[in-house]
Amino acid sequence: MQNYKKFLLAAAVSMAFSASAMAETLKMGIEAAYPPFNNKDASGNVVGFDKDIGDALCAKMKVEKCEVYVSDWDGIIPALNAKKFDFLVSSLSITDERKQAVDFTDPYYSNKLQFIAPKATADFKTDAAYLKGKIIGAQRATLAGTYLEDKLPDTTSKLYDTQENAYLDLTSGRLDGILADKYVQYEWLKSKDGSAYEFKGNPVVESDKIGIAVRKGDPLRERLNKALAEIKADGTYKKINDKYFPFSIE
Repeated sequence: MQNYKKFLLAAAVSMAFSASAMAETLKMGIEAAYPPFNNKDASGNVVGFDKDIGDALCAKMKVEKCEVYVSDWDGIIPALNAKKFDFLVSSLSITDERKQAVDFTDPYYSNKLQFIAPKATADFKTDAAYLKGKIIGAQRATLAGTYLEDKLPDTTSKLYDTQENAYLDLTSGRLDGILADKYVQYEWLKSKDGSAYEFKGNPVVESDKIGIAVRKGDPLRERLNKALAEIKADGTYKKINDKYFPFSIE
């Protein structure tokens, strides 16, 4: 009888742990203002490459519920560290400075930094001499913004809270050009507003590695890395990639 009771107790504990694991909820943080990687659709739902990757990772980790929390770009890392969400999947470049505040997974895609400017500006160049005195826009607290400030000190850098606001100033004639992630610009150039603009020169940064951020020391990082490897191996990653781009961004 005692052994039978112990068996029942062990089974109950096991079932409780299993139920707890299956009931896990994770929260992903996203800016939702950086199409096609993350933005909101007409109904206000968060969509985009980052969201699809986050959902695929949660599915691989067998998370019962994966919730989305939207955060302004400027405060997105502090929000992660304040435990407003569990992981940050929002096209965040892996940099040494950011590594001091968060841990990163393996890169889930690679980007490049490239200028865009009006097609009519046929003589636009990307060297410091030409850009001296020009007004170039970029999103604040990004690799592009840092590049302008560090590499082109004689250029007037105008930094924005969102990429969309930079585009608004460009189309209004208040900027000579924009420096941003190539694949974000690629999407915008296909739009009606972007049709009068084009890439200029070659990318100024060829390999910008993008990672998912977690709090320092969080074991969730290893789970995400395992899930990332799995969605790349089983074709899920490629399906998401092909939904947004006619070429690989891995």
